[in-house]
Amino acid sequence: MNAPEIITLGCRLNLTESEALAQQISDGSDLVIVNSCAVTNEAVRQTRQAIRQARKRRPDARIIVTGCAAQVEPDTFRQMPEIDAVLGNLEKQDAGLFSDRSLDSRVSDIMAVRANAPHLATAFSGHTRAFVEVQTGCDHRCTFCIIPFGRGNARSVPAGKVIAHIQALVDQGVQEVVLTGVDVTSYGCDLPGNDNLGLLVERILKGVHALPRLRLSSIDGIEIDERLFDLITGEARLMPHVHLSLQAGDNLILKRMKRRHAREQAIDLVARMKAARADIAIGADIIAGFPTEDEAMFENSLKLVDECEIVHGHIFPYSPKAGTPAARMPQVAHAAIKARAKALRERVAARRAAWLDTLVETSQTIVVEADGRSGHSENFAYVELDTPTAPGALLKVKVGGV
Repeated sequence: MNAPEIITLGCRLNLTESEALAQQISDGSDLVIVNSCAVTNEAVRQTRQAIRQARKRRPDARIIVTGCAAQVEPDTFRQMPEIDAVLGNLEKQDAGLFSDRSLDSRVSDIMAVRANAPHLATAFSGHTRAFVEVQTGCDHRCTFCIIPFGRGNARSVPAGKVIAHIQALVDQGVQEVVLTGVDVTSYGCDLPGNDNLGLLVERILKGVHALPRLRLSSIDGIEIDERLFDLITGEARLMPHVHLSLQAGDNLILKRMKRRHAREQAIDLVARMKAARADIAIGADIIAGFPTEDEAMFENSLKLVDECEIVHGHIFPYSPKAGTPAARMPQVAHAAIKARAKALRERVAARRAAWLDTLVETSQTIVVEADGRSGHSENFAYVELDTPTAPGALLKVKVGGV
């Protein structure tokens, strides 16, 4: 009998949940789990392709599809002859369901779920950095995004559970924890009292004294309050690496996306952070070719790379997703989308190259990855070592070149 296999598509949160699931699935299970993504129609196509390939590779295995695509489009997958069962995102949290061979399909109404996020999924990068899911779901309705209908409304893990979990990870030797979720900056909105992300970060740093490094995944700048701003700019153990969900640099496009910030607010936020902590490295998500985007609007996104000093860029060519308002808007030609994504990547690459040059001859502290030869600095620059070092070590290095 073959070992169980998990195929993961999509975001870091899916990867985190897949790792948590892998730790609970019996080694004796002749099982393939496809943890799907629904962010675009292309992501759903790739999920179907992965399922067909899995069936050819393992004709006797039980194949179960779960994740956001399974949640949003369950009938699409129920109709695939390669699939034995479909489980929704809520059901994904119950590892026991995957071993129930009598189960055909179960997809709950995710929008009806109101309970706190019930689990703390954790993934590891090189066994030295732990990604901890502290929140899931989203209460916002960006016009390009289907994910709230795959993940449900925003739900948070109570702070006490988060702190206890991170303490256990540190006790096992983890040097860096990354807080992750669907909409991390909305953390606490569903909890009693005034819990929010800033308060959670403050409590983690105070409660887990031995944690050397805490990092945030993608955050929404409009939700950064004074407490979180002060922590980002003034707390040495909170890494100087801020990845912002910007999406566009033109105000009309931002409005059509139903984003809650203006370009001026993004630029001002970065300027204030840089003034308070000069070594902060800025990352951002930007969509190229959103419906109705003309050349002047695109130019505003291109300018934003320099105006916000973006050195870690995630550039996404717009792809319509059925069921979203943006899919019904006038679309930009595919060739133009492709060209604009390329131009954005080149602009980020140029900004990144100039930034990396400034790090030469500086001292940086990295957490050594499992290969013993690499790691990421506090500002998330990737560093390769001349001499192998024990994985997991916090190491101060001098950068010799790019």
